[in-house]
Formats: sequence, structure tokens, C-alpha cells
Amino acid sequence: MIFEAILEDGIFRFDCSTDDRLAAFPSLSFVDPQTREVPIKSSRVPEYVPSFEAKCGQQNVIIQLPTGSNFYGTGEVSGPLERTGRRIFTWNSDAWGYGPGTTSLYQSHPWVLALLPDGKALGVLADTTRRCEVDLREESTIRFAASVSYPIITFGPFESPTEVLTRLSRAIGTVFMPPKWSLGYHQCRWSYDSDKRVLKLWAKTFPYHEFYLCRLLKHFDKSMPCDVIWMDIDYMDGFKCFTFHKERFPDPNSLFDELHSRGFNAIWMLDPGIKHEPGYFVYDSGCENDVWILKEDQKPFVGDVWPGPCVFPDYTREETRVWWAKLVRDFIPNGVDGIWNDMNEPAVFKVATKTMPESNIHRGDAELGGRQNHSHYHNVYGMLMARSTYEGMKMSSGKKRPFVLTRAGFIGSQRYAATWTGDNLANWEHLHMSISMVLQLSLSGQPLSGPDIGGFAGNASPKLFGRWMGIGAMFPFSRGHSETKTVDHEPWSFGEECEEICRLALLRRYRLIPHIYTLFYMAHTKGTPVLAPTLFADSKDPRLRSVENSFLMGPLLICTSTVPEKGSDELQFVLPKGIWLRFDFCDSHPDLPILYLQGGSIIPMGPAIQHVGEANRTDELSLMIALDENGRAEGVLFEDDGDGYDFIRGEYLLTYYVAELHSSSVTVKVSRAEGSLERPKRALHVQLLLGGGAMIHARGNDGEEIKFPMPSKAEVSELVAEGEEQYRTLIENARRIPDIDYASEKKGVEVTRTPVKMERGDWVLEVVPWIGGRLISMVHSPSGSQWLASREDFGGYEEYGGAEYRSAGCSEEYTVIRVSGYGRGYWGGLTLKRRISIPKEDPKVFRIESSIVARSVGAGSGGFSRLMCLRVHPSFALLHPAEVYISFTSLDGEKREVWPESGEKFLDGNLRPNVEAVDPCAGVELVNRFDVSQVERCMIHWGSGTVNMELWSEERPVSKVTPLGISHEYEVKQLT
Repeated sequence: MIFEAILEDGIFRFDCSTDDRLAAFPSLSFVDPQTREVPIKSSRVPEYVPSFEAKCGQQNVIIQLPTGSNFYGTGEVSGPLERTGRRIFTWNSDAWGYGPGTTSLYQSHPWVLALLPDGKALGVLADTTRRCEVDLREESTIRFAASVSYPIITFGPFESPTEVLTRLSRAIGTVFMPPKWSLGYHQCRWSYDSDKRVLKLWAKTFPYHEFYLCRLLKHFDKSMPCDVIWMDIDYMDGFKCFTFHKERFPDPNSLFDELHSRGFNAIWMLDPGIKHEPGYFVYDSGCENDVWILKEDQKPFVGDVWPGPCVFPDYTREETRVWWAKLVRDFIPNGVDGIWNDMNEPAVFKVATKTMPESNIHRGDAELGGRQNHSHYHNVYGMLMARSTYEGMKMSSGKKRPFVLTRAGFIGSQRYAATWTGDNLANWEHLHMSISMVLQLSLSGQPLSGPDIGGFAGNASPKLFGRWMGIGAMFPFSRGHSETKTVDHEPWSFGEECEEICRLALLRRYRLIPHIYTLFYMAHTKGTPVLAPTLFADSKDPRLRSVENSFLMGPLLICTSTVPEKGSDELQFVLPKGIWLRFDFCDSHPDLPILYLQGGSIIPMGPAIQHVGEANRTDELSLMIALDENGRAEGVLFEDDGDGYDFIRGEYLLTYYVAELHSSSVTVKVSRAEGSLERPKRALHVQLLLGGGAMIHARGNDGEEIKFPMPSKAEVSELVAEGEEQYRTLIENARRIPDIDYASEKKGVEVTRTPVKMERGDWVLEVVPWIGGRLISMVHSPSGSQWLASREDFGGYEEYGGAEYRSAGCSEEYTVIRVSGYGRGYWGGLTLKRRISIPKEDPKVFRIESSIVARSVGAGSGGFSRLMCLRVHPSFALLHPAEVYISFTSLDGEKREVWPESGEKFLDGNLRPNVEAVDPCAGVELVNRFDVSQVERCMIHWGSGTVNMELWSEERPVSKVTPLGISHEYEVKQLT
């Protein structure tokens, strides 16, 4: 192993050997790849040194950290915030319908942020574009495994995780500076399929830019704040990029003019798949310029996507990137304010891998790695497409900042594009995961991200949508989006109570845009995060390391509930140590997050707008202030014209405010300012927080000193009590969103929670349709034994659609198919079906036939699902836990027994059994018979008074003609 310092003190590059260093490919993550290659002099030596092993063409790396270290990062990943115990694979995948156990999503970030026991932080980057295993399953141990030689880059340890992220940004680049309009709310759907439908949104929304505010608030009482409307793939002519449908979008320029006259911006989709159609100008131009990815036989690769047979640009070549950028440049004048790059993993239909063959050929630039097969460039394909799109938008107009959204990406993509968390599900599990997913991206260098608010796939309930909007309005990128054939998912689509919550949530966002825009300026210039986990407030506090229901936006702490039956007012949040003062905008509600400001902080805000008559209050700036224990607070505000690049040339205003308590008065003033932009003449509204939501107000002019008296301790106590009472009143009088759940297929259909009893022969079964036909009771009448450990919403007999426990679909809403069979939606065209029967000819047994079937295809699935594994998961109750054992004869003919002390056991190959659970004390055994050809492995897991006897199918994609199924039956026998 060899190492050297690079970039700056505390950053080290490690290689397996000198030969491996020379063999490593150029960096595509570094903003300047040469900085990875040039050593510097450093006074520091690395505290944590990785060990390397090169074996069979694969390089394995292990870094051992102190016991008690916690892991974060790993980019776009599902599941919990704290990554210890998890493993992922960096392989950009069309992961439609992903769950908490999905191991590869749309983007790749071979990066781990480690928080050490003493509060210091260390960052570790495996700088490879290849498929990489990131294994954190062993405590305090980081493992990477990927093919060919690659360096490991370590950052730190530094005093705080923020310092690690700022150092990382110096290596991989900071986020592009977004245009200010892009920080508003975005409304999207697959699809607003005509210009008429797009314009109908005007009746329900209004843009909130200052320029349009005064004349467009005439609809304020019923309208929803919104700045951006999105056009999905149906605007195209036959799904062909750079075209418009002649009937649905006959005049895009007129639509553009209409939207702009009303203050809206428009974003349009572009996919990489170009239809293989001679005569189509993009295809002809691409052939003329020789831009396509090739097969091994040197002919262009053709794969099916939305338009049908498609060819794919090779963005690893400069000639192709320039060709694509010119197409984008010429596309912009049609009324394009931003571009949405989708399907760029790249996704390919009608193949099990859901992407192109790894043997395809890229003729890459030498500085990127040269001519390589697709396995080398797969993970950076989406980033290079986003780069080309970004450069094309810059080429169109140097006076406007590009806005690009990309689905696929790599560490470093933030230089060119925002991202979203892909095709999520409309359920509470995905609402909860959206917080950790946005935070993980932030911790991996991508601060501009957000989920599809309300869930892309499936039908949100009013309560779910309202709660999601309350949280989503606080994310850096705030967009509502939903799939075709779902119910309407606009903020006004779920009844008056939900609509009001959405309006309040978005008005909060717009008041905070000056603060959010300032945070993005800091992220762009310094690499600091816009959103961060609560642990960033005090990295030494172990209480904060697994907190997932709150997060920081600068010094603003946002606490929320993702628990369906409890609002934010009913939870006890873990607050960091120190002063944290609650506040609201007279809008507190159980379905909205609770806001706290850290002592010592000032955040800038837009003006309060309570009614149409105040619409011209755009000449006012508000400062929210929380003093620290020394009676002092500081804050900063960045301002420019909201677009363009004049801020680079100094045409901006960066104002530092300070508030100080001296004796019995508070003084608020500008401590210093930077930039050549003239300060606007405007009123300044100061709001000093006292605690309990109480505040005192003072007004003056921005740039001038404002001085006002501080109430006495007795007066403060009285004001705090009044603030607490006002908060309680708001919560008590809040209009609650009705607790209505929609079944997965039909709006408004409620599925019963009342158990259905099935009784015949030896068996009495109880099934709850509401949770997908979950068996909650399994009584054998002759022996009187109850075999299931269950309650209504957990345990009993369950199935999952993945090898990871509780993976995608496990918490979906369900639909009764018929009395003897129950199914649940796995959005994406997949349904988990279960048929339960007690046959007349043999009433001593009951049978369960389970299957995952493809009923219809979802967005981007191309006829195949992602990898699925049907996992039958029954939890059996043990009357005599110490005496029960599992007995079976395996396929190799051996008689075997498994006792509780043996722990968890996997049985595959010739060890697969037909299992019997034997209770000698009760004198009975439960026999589980199944078709061995359908079962790839079995698992036996002993719990406290329970045993799980699981059956797993093979793991593979599912299509209409290739379902997954397991058929098995149970019988109770008396012991002889």
C-alpha cells in the first residue's frame, strides 16, 4: 500500500501499490481530475489507513475505525439515515417501486461519511466508476470491493462533519447556483398531456416571484403558490426528443408566452433514447456525426425505450456532448426554462437487466478513460448526459442559469443538475424514507434534491398527501409528481382540509426563500450543506445520531411526524443541547412540522401576506432572531437579481446582520456587507423570539440601526405563557384531515379491517382484508392449538417482494380480490396475490398459493420489474418454546433437527426440507409441505416465543409471462 497527501492538509490518496496507482483510471468525480494525481507537502499523516487485497481481478479495501463509529452517506439510498449494518452496490438502476432494502438505485456515490465516537468526522471515497460494493454490515468497518485498480481518498478526520463536506466539495465541486425561481414549488404529473390541461393549472395556482406578486394575487384566497409547471414525455411527437405533438402541443411558443405572462416557468423532459427512424432529424444528425454507443460488432446498439427501437448518444465523447448541447441550445427558444433528464441510467425495456449490455463500446475521451466497455461508464452515463444538457442551456443564453434535473447520476453530478429520489410509492414508509434519502444525498455532495411529494406510484390518501406536503415544502427541491392512472395528486385534489394544509406549507416555504437562497449561495461558494441531519448541531451528542424525524436547514430545526396516527404536536422530539426557540407564522397544525431556531441565529425571511391587500408588501424584509446565552445573534442574507452570472462579477449584496442585548434594549444592525449591488430601499421587520412561540416585533429601515426595549423577565414569562396558549388553541382548533385510506386500485374504496373467518374441517382461520389478507389466526380445532403469533398490523402470515426484510411493497394498501384470495399492489404493474383454501377433499390441510404477477407495466419498466424475490414469512407461536424443535428430511435424504439454540439457519441446495415444527409437550407437530422446485432457500429464525419458517423463491425480474410463485400447505399431526 502507498499513500500521499493531495489537495490540502488532511486529504490523502491510498493505492494498493505503485503499479496500481499507475493503472488507475482518471477521476470522473473530481472537478479537476489532475488534483487527484498531484501530491502536496503535508504536515499531517493519516490516522486511519486502509488495507488492500487484490484478488481475481477485484480490489478489496477495508478501513477499521474505532468502536462506536456511525456511518452515513452512500448517496442515493433507501432505508434508514444511519447506514451501519447496511450494504449497497453502486450500479445505476431503473429501480421503479424500490423499498428500504433495495441495494441499487438510480445514482452511485461510493462514499461513506463516518462519525467517530469523539464527534470528529472522516470521509472515505472509493474513486471508481465501476460497480462497487459498499459494505457497512460489520460494526465500525468500511469495506469496498470493485474490479480493477482504484484509489481510496480519505478526508480527515476533521472536527465536524461540515468540515468534511466542505473539503469533499473542493474535490468534487460544489452545486451549481440555481436560479431563484427554481426554489419555488414545482407542479408535475405524468402527464399534463395537452397545452389546454397545462393552462388549466392557472386556475388553481399563482406564481410567487416578487415581480408578479402584486397583480397575480387576485386568486389568493383559493390558489396555491407555484412557480414551475412540468411537461412529461407526452408533449413529444411519438416520444421523440426535441419534437412537439402536433395536436396536443401545436404551438409551444404561444404556451410559453402565456405561462411567462402569468409568471410561470416551464420545464420539459428529454430522454437519452433517440428513435431509430431514418428521416427523424435527430437520428439523421446523430448518424452523420457518428455519436451512437456501439455494440461489440461496431454497429450502433439498438434498444427499446418509449419511442420503440432507440439508439443512444455516447456522452463519453466530446464530439457527442457538443452535438447534444447544440440540440439543447436550439430547443430552448421553444419556451424551455429547464430540462428534465429521465431514463438516463440508461434504462432499456424488454431486457431482464433493464439496461444495455455491459459489453457495449464507448469511445471515450482520453481524459475520461478512453475506449471502454459499458461496465466502465455505466454509472457516469447520466452525469455526462446532464453535463451536456447543462452546457447546451448555457450555450443558449449566457444571461440565464441553467436548471437541469437528472434521475441518474454519480458523485459530482451536483455540478450540473439537481436530482430527485426516483419513482417512490404513495405510502407512509416512503414518506418517512424521503427525509433520510434527501439527507444522504446532502451528505454525499448533492444538496439540491427532493422526493416526488405524495408519492409517484399509487394513490395517496388526503392525510398522507397533506403530511408529505408539510415536509416536502421544507426540502431543497420541492415538487409534486405522480404517475399516470393514479388519482389527481395536485395540492387541491384531496379536499378542503388537505388543501389548506398544502397552502400553509407552501406559504411557509416562500417566506423562507431568502434563507434558502442564501444557503444555496453558501453551498455553491463554500460547499456547506443546505439540509443536514440534526446530529450536525452537535456531533458529539450520541442521542442525535439516529434521529430521522427532524433535520436542519442552516440554524433552523424542522421537526415532523411521519407516523400516520400522530401529528407533530403529539411527538416528543429530541432537541440538540442549547437554546432552541419554537416559532410559527400563526399557522401551527398537527400535520405541519414544528420549527425551532437555534440560539445565536438570525434568518432572513420574506414578508407575511395574510390577504390580497398586502400583496404589495414585497418591499419588506423580515429577520427572525433567537439570542444566545450571551444575548447575541448573527445571520446573513445573499441577494442578487435571482438569475444570470452577474453575481460572479461582484453584482450582489451579502449582508451580515447582528443583534445584541445590552442592559434592557436590543440593537439590530448591519455589521458588514459585501458586493456592489445597491441595498434596496425597504422596511425591516424584526421578530425577536422569546420562547414558547412568543416574539416581540420592531420595525425600521433596512441598513439602519433598529433599537427596541427588551421586556422584563416577568413580562417575558407572561408573553411565553400567552404564546404557549396560542399554540394550544391553534392545535385544538385545527381542521384535521379526514383519515381516509384509498385502496390501491380505486379511489374511495375502503377495505374492511374486520377479520373474515374461514372454517372447514380441522381449521378455523381469520384473515384481515385491510392488510392484504394477512392471516392473523390459525387454530387447529382438534388440538385447540393456535399456531400464529400476530396482531392486526404485524406478524402472522406475511409475504414480501424482496430478499431484504420488509422490502418494497410490504406496507402497501391492499385490495380484496375475492373471499378466497387477497392481493396487494406493488405499484409498477406488480401485484402480490394470495389464495387461501381448505379443500373439501382433504379438510385436514389448508393451502396457500402465493405469487407475484405482472398485471400491467409501470413507468419505465419495459415489461420487466426490478429484481423480485417472493418471501413467505409466517410467524408461528410456540406454546413450549424451550421444547419445540424443527425436524425435516432434506433433499440429500438426511434426517435433521434444528433447535432454538442454533439461532438463524439458512437451508438451500440439497439441504432444503419439507419442514415439521414439533412440540413434544403438546404432542403435536405442524407440517409445512411445499413444491421444492419453487423454493430456492428456506430460513429458520427463532424469536422470543416464536419461530419463523420462511420460504424464498429465486430472485429475478417478473414479467407478464414469468410470475414468481410458491404453493404450500399446512397440516397438524398427532405425535406417535
